[in-house]
Amino acid sequence: MKQRKVPMRKDVISQEMKPKKEMVRIVKTAEGEIRIDPTGKKSGRGAYVSLEPDAIKTAQSKKILEKTFGIDVAESFYTELFEYVDHQKARLELFGERK
Repeated sequence: MKQRKVPMRKDVISQEMKPKKEMVRIVKTAEGEIRIDPTGKKSGRGAYVSLEPDAIKTAQSKKILEKTFGIDVAESFYTELFEYVDHQKARLELFGERK
């Protein structure tokens, strides 16, 4: 059987290439809102971050998402993103896959 190619994406925080399933997509909509995109299919400008809670804190302190998207990102979004990433990482460790 033929081996399937693993889709890779670049983490905007660490600049490392990682498998897409180990990352979460952040999208800037046409209205200029920043949202978490768990499906990876929402329309808009997307960026990927790894499932590392410490990386989210780094992104917040260095304002990486602001630089990536060119708009101000609310502190509440970073809190929401941190909680989502922390939950998904725990889920990945328990069940071995992300949904």
